[in-house]
This record gives sequence, structure tokens and C-alpha cells, in this order.
Amino acid sequence: MSNSKVEQKVNQLDQPLRLLDPKSDVVFKKIFGQHPELIKSFLNGILPLPEGRLIESIDYLTPEQSPRIPSMKNTIVDVKCTDQDGHIFITEMQMTWSKSFLKRFLFGTSKAFVQQLGRGKPYHTLCPVYGVAIVNQEFENASEDWFHHYRLTNTKDLDKTLEGIELVFLELPKFKPQTFEDRKVGILWLRFLREINGPVLSIPQEFKDNPDIAMAIELTQESSYTAEELELYDEYLDAVRVAQTVKEDSYEEGEQIGIAKGEQIGIAKGEQIGIAKGEQTKAVTIARKALAKGMSVQDASELTGISVDIIESLHGDEESK
Repeated sequence: MSNSKVEQKVNQLDQPLRLLDPKSDVVFKKIFGQHPELIKSFLNGILPLPEGRLIESIDYLTPEQSPRIPSMKNTIVDVKCTDQDGHIFITEMQMTWSKSFLKRFLFGTSKAFVQQLGRGKPYHTLCPVYGVAIVNQEFENASEDWFHHYRLTNTKDLDKTLEGIELVFLELPKFKPQTFEDRKVGILWLRFLREINGPVLSIPQEFKDNPDIAMAIELTQESSYTAEELELYDEYLDAVRVAQTVKEDSYEEGEQIGIAKGEQIGIAKGEQIGIAKGEQTKAVTIARKALAKGMSVQDASELTGISVDIIESLHGDEESK
């Protein structure tokens, strides 16, 4: 379907359309895994590629060539491709966040770099690998930044970098259009991922004006999917919801256990403090009696375990009576 036909159909929208969530497995793969011009537009808009290094063409990697990335079932969908210079791009949609994801993604991207080198091939043939992870949850709570770019950099001279592996993590819930410099195409793609989902009565004009976004919207329409694909779509979202619910329930359960343990510790500490205060009061009483009977400050301190300074203050109190 040509872009002009897509634009025409979207512009003629006169009744509610059910648009499927582009972050889900089935839809993400249909948009970015079957249309090289769309993944090219997305990567050029999102990645911090140097000037003159924009992607001109994309070829998808076959299953045999695709780097195998460890992933949690039902939460990750990825698209792997290479450009005109042999650079490899791994794009993942991560619906739920886990602490181990950073390391797993680094492992998978590194493996993609290593797997390029066949037996007997020279090292200079290795091409850079870019990993892009779009995360549908916030994971850096201490920062407002949503765009996280990692690469091998000299710690004393940040302009010196080693080409090989670069990682980009996007916290989609934090994204605000005004925070993404002036890269209009990147803004539109991120807005598309955030905003498109469910019945709509109108499509934003800026979406319709961009042929790639307009085509992507066409590919999210429920009418574009078979009954089998829609069943897989629902199963995928159900699995994601279950994973999120289990995670939230585990957090709440852990929080309650922590509160209960905290209360128990508080009670125990309170008892200890009470006992200590009682013993201290008893020791002071004994010290006062000892001083009243003429015992020296030093002897009273050794008898009760109270410091000499405190005993002397008690002795002063006895003398002033």
C-alpha cells in the first residue's frame, strides 16, 4: 500500500477506528519488522547518529543471523536489521521492567557484535552494533531524564570513543515532546507509541502529514489483522497484565512483610530501651543511697557502673539537700 493511499484513507476518517497498541508484540513486528522504510525512519529519528551517518537502507537479519537475546517471555519484542554499511541495529519493545534487563540487553548486544566474526575473518571487518530499548515503564526514578545513551568513552576525554557497541534506553512514560530537542520525526514516532491505542475519532494532523507515521497508523487498525493475529494480540496483552499484576502483588506483599518486621523490631527495641532505662534508674537510686551513707564517688561508680561524672553530679545534689 503506497503512502498516498494511506494518507487518503486516514484523512477520510469519519467513524471511530479501533487502533491496536503498537507496543504489543503482533503490532510492533508488523510495523517495524515488515516495513524497512518505517524502522529506518524510526531509527534515524531516535538514535544519536553522527552527521553524515544517517541510515539510507535497511535489510532485515534472517533468523539464523539474528543475535539471540535472552528475554522474559511475553514482555519483549525485538526487530533486528543491518544498514548499508553493515551496522547492526537491535530494536526492542520492553513492556515491563526488571532489574536484570540492563545486563541482559548488554549481553545480547555484545553477543551480536561477537557473532559477526566468522572463523578466519579479520577483526577490522567487525561493524558497530546499536541496541535500542523502548521501555514502557519508568526505571530511573531519581532522574527526570528519559533518554539514556551508553557508549565506550575515554573517562578523561569524552570526545574519544571506541566504536563497537552503543545502547540507548528510552523511558516512554517520561517522554514529553519538548524534551527531545527539535528532532521532529523522533518526536512523532515516540508520540505514536504513546498515544495510539484504542478507539479514536480523529488522527492528529501532524501524524497524517508524515507518510511514515500515517502508514504506521494504518498498520495499527484492527481491520488490518486476521482473527488469529487478534487472538495473539489479546493473549500477549493478557500475559503482560498478569506479569505486571504479579510484580505489583509481590511488591505489596514485600512491603507488608517489611512493615510487620519493622513493627516487631520496633517493639523489641522499645522493650530494650525500657529495660535499659529501668536499669539505669535503679543504678542511680543505688548510687544515691551509697553516697548518702558516705561512700566515695569512685566506689559508687564502680558499684553501679555509672560514670564518675554522673556520680559527682548526684553527689552535688545530695550535698545541696
